Amino acid sequence: MFDKATFAFLDELAANNERAWFEANKPRYEALVREPALEFIAAMGPQLAKFAPHFRAEPRKAGGSLMRVFRDTRFSRDKTPYKTNIGIQFRHELGKDIHAPGFYLHIATDECFFGAGSWHPEADLLGRIRDHIARDPERWIAARDDRKFAAHWALAGDRLTRPPRGYAADHPAIEDLKRKDFIGLAALSRAEAIGPGLVKLAARRFAAAAPLMRFLCEAQGLQ
Repeated sequence: MFDKATFAFLDELAANNERAWFEANKPRYEALVREPALEFIAAMGPQLAKFAPHFRAEPRKAGGSLMRVFRDTRFSRDKTPYKTNIGIQFRHELGKDIHAPGFYLHIATDECFFGAGSWHPEADLLGRIRDHIARDPERWIAARDDRKFAAHWALAGDRLTRPPRGYAADHPAIEDLKRKDFIGLAALSRAEAIGPGLVKLAARRFAAAAPLMRFLCEAQGLQ
């Protein structure tokens, strides 16, 4: 699937992040990035069906699990047009965008990792997650500290400096109630990313994140 040439292309794209260069090198993008990514996505479908049947692996060029290469530059000072990483998200079948609960693979020259959870959830979803934690902190703590999850995953993302409005400052899970992201990250080396066992490794890591994903889905009334 991915190989050393994939990383070389991403490096070159970072050094030549402009439309003319990308158009001239689009066949290399297809061969080194998009085709391996779609192959990986297709291979993950049967794996996800074993432990997360409501999450979708969609190997489509556009609108599927592979995130678009074009950057949204409307509100950014950085006007470079292309992303220099590969992003793949397996989101819940009822999810509409990247903020929905999902499993994630990130491949870039500076860092590779697995992700799971809800990144930058919108206000309503964030409130539901916080309320679910506030009502049942024991279940949240059990999911967060699950042995298999904690062996490879660590919670990450943005958080408030003070308790959110409406939640007691002495709540036993107040530090987690301050979170604005409910995501876990798991390490992935470059050697693993280009190795023959990537699909099986991704399946093992994502399956270990099931306690977190189950809690987040329950907060939204999702299967």
